[in-house]
Amino acid sequence: MINLEDYYQGTISGFKTEEIAQALLGCLLVNETKEGRTAGFIVETEAYVGVIDEAAHSFNGRNTKRIQAMFERAGSLYVHQMHSHVLVNIVTQEVGEPEGVLIRALEPVEGISIMEMRRKRTGRELTNGPGKLSQALGITMAYNLEHIQESNLSLEMDNRKTPGKILKSGRIGINNKGSWTDAPLRFYVKGNPYVSRFRGEVSENLGWRE
Repeated sequence: MINLEDYYQGTISGFKTEEIAQALLGCLLVNETKEGRTAGFIVETEAYVGVIDEAAHSFNGRNTKRIQAMFERAGSLYVHQMHSHVLVNIVTQEVGEPEGVLIRALEPVEGISIMEMRRKRTGRELTNGPGKLSQALGITMAYNLEHIQESNLSLEMDNRKTPGKILKSGRIGINNKGSWTDAPLRFYVKGNPYVSRFRGEVSENLGWRE
């Protein structure tokens, strides 16, 4: 298992973005705000592999002020808006290599009443999508360009869970991007009901190993 703390400190390197996307599954994503602490286990991610990836904002080396964070060091937060929804990505490679992972869904575990207040929803609808989880945790555009180890938004590894099985599929909402439309770069915990567009049966222990 990749030690993400060491990875984002820059003391180890060499892992592919697809590997980081899978290693993030089961990590506890925490946000500390004036309303209180909210947290959830990551159950779904999508990898974006930089200049060759037609679905990535940094495709073909595109570099604008809006996507500057993608060119920063591993662990930098790239936060952007899409259709009024705030989405959070974690950069995965060295400076100048614009690859990252979109956090797509969480299983909420702390501050659920705060999440319900923010979302005006309950249950799966709290965090079963990238825009939903950002709203639930109180993630705003102000987090853009911060670093995951120096931000109110953090990963806590002490309570990390291990997926029973990781499944992969094409990414969601990627159209007209050639072979990249169906590239299997979405990863999720099998049987966890908080996965976006969840279908099928809920696994025992929500898809986590005991």
